[in-house]
Amino acid sequence: MAIRRRFRPQPRRENKNPHNINEKITAPSIRLVGDNVEVGIYPIAKAIVLAEEQGLDLVEISPKADPPVCKVIDYKKFLYEQKKREKVMKAKATKVIIKEIRFGPNTDDHDYEFKKKHAEKFLKDGAKLKAYVFFKGRSIVYKDKGEILLLKLAQELEEFGKVEQMPRLEGKRMTMFIAPKTKK
Repeated sequence: MAIRRRFRPQPRRENKNPHNINEKITAPSIRLVGDNVEVGIYPIAKAIVLAEEQGLDLVEISPKADPPVCKVIDYKKFLYEQKKREKVMKAKATKVIIKEIRFGPNTDDHDYEFKKKHAEKFLKDGAKLKAYVFFKGRSIVYKDKGEILLLKLAQELEEFGKVEQMPRLEGKRMTMFIAPKTKK
């Protein structure tokens, strides 16, 4: 026999606007700004009447000011343009990509050259580079070898990127960050 569960309706969520509009504004008097409106301090009732005469909304822009600043605008259009601006800003934001290259303290010359070519390509593509030497077991006694290896890499990649963080030992890893040089 199947177990029956009771249906529990979820409480209705009100359409929560990020701004107080029209009757939701609680301040007794406000500073009114906007197009086709004389800037000044008005009682809330008069401000709402002025907004309704123009067929627009009274929106609380700065609620923490004394008195709160309200603007007479078309609220839906305002929200639409705000979302549009946020979308453009998000698209313009650069995403930082970090590529990692791992070395051992006794990395051979051929392996080093091979990994250096990859690092060069990553920096040319505009990604940050995290180069690290991993010390396995007792190889931690070769800390100086690992540091020399990372500094050599930094020196050879100098024309493609600049060192953001010098080699630093964290546990069994010695890490170094190289940021790409900006293209002019």
